[in-house]
Amino acid sequence: MFTPGINQIAEDLKTPQNTVVGATTGFVVFLGIGPMILAPLSETFGRRRLYLICFSMFTLLHIPTALSPNVATLITLRTFSGFFGSVGIGNGGGSISDMFDPHERAGIFGWYLLGPLLGPTLGPLFGGFIVQYLGWRWVFWVLTIISAFNTIMGFFFLKETYAPVILEARREKYEKSKGGRFRFAGEDDRPFRTKMAISLLRPIKILFTQPIVFIMATYQAIIFGTIYSLYTNFEDIWGGGYGFDTNHVGLMYLGPGIGFLIAVWFLVPRIDTVYNRLTESNNGEEKPEFRLPLANVGAVLVPISIFWFAWTIEYHVHWFPTILSTVFFGLGQVLIFNTVQNYYIDSFSKYAASAIAAGAVFRSLIGGIIPLFAPGLFKQVGYGWGLSVFGFLSLALAPSPLLFYYFGERLRTRFAIDL
Repeated sequence: MFTPGINQIAEDLKTPQNTVVGATTGFVVFLGIGPMILAPLSETFGRRRLYLICFSMFTLLHIPTALSPNVATLITLRTFSGFFGSVGIGNGGGSISDMFDPHERAGIFGWYLLGPLLGPTLGPLFGGFIVQYLGWRWVFWVLTIISAFNTIMGFFFLKETYAPVILEARREKYEKSKGGRFRFAGEDDRPFRTKMAISLLRPIKILFTQPIVFIMATYQAIIFGTIYSLYTNFEDIWGGGYGFDTNHVGLMYLGPGIGFLIAVWFLVPRIDTVYNRLTESNNGEEKPEFRLPLANVGAVLVPISIFWFAWTIEYHVHWFPTILSTVFFGLGQVLIFNTVQNYYIDSFSKYAASAIAAGAVFRSLIGGIIPLFAPGLFKQVGYGWGLSVFGFLSLALAPSPLLFYYFGERLRTRFAIDL
């Protein structure tokens, strides 16, 4: 949300612009590291407790951020905000897995996914107006107000969804009211320390022992790194190259956002349609690989849109066809992210949050670090060849969904692990 104010922050805190980008890097990196801890904790203590603690900390951290006296404080506080703010990314997929059956999950997940996707899109749009008329510090005061409202609503309306925690609470209630000892199916009797150790290692175990998760996480990391490299350089591209003011630069972030909305409204529901038809043709037997066919559409759109944007920017083509390319990038990003996340949920249903966290950490680490080096790359070789590097990387990984559709079940069987 504060990216349109990078120049203003740099001037106010008397620091280079690239140093201010470190605040975005810290936030995004810990947006990936956080789920590695918070997701398995939710599979021990429940979703609701983790949500409320993290929502509260995320809200409170915005107050000192708005008062940051120097860039070091800003970066540190944004980094901690990324950790606590990651609870939605780490546990959201798990919550949806708790509440919805596989045949209806993709459509619901698409609307959920709009949050983390539209946030970096709409944030700079509103941030641009706030920065121009109120100053960059007010970005964080506005975030404090919005986050506080969301947190208060959570305390009143957020319910627990994780079945083992619900059943454990019900068991304790029966034991107090009726006496005796009760058990429920699948109850984990291991000592608390053992459960915690296994839970915290689970995302790492999934990431590094499951080839599909590792490769698709790498694919998502390339896409994540691309979009954040674009977002952190929009000010230079549109403000410096096209002469747009801060408000108009903010409007340029709507391109990917429009693509996200079109994908969620028209294409994401088709993921469930394809899944259900393939299941029916497979004698009613469900397979996680049935999520992947529409990922191939995204795998085609992403590299095409990157090359399109890169070279229209390089040759200073009119802004409309240039921004149109980002709409198709948004379409491709949603199709890949949604199908892959649902694939994780179907493959590791009980531990869906840990599986999603495994993919998120790699995606956010790479996606957060790349924007630090992107400005130097663009300055050295230009936006055409600089962004084409991302295009070639996404092109190299484009066959992944197709290959995993045909060979995924074999790989899952071969690399099956006890979680």
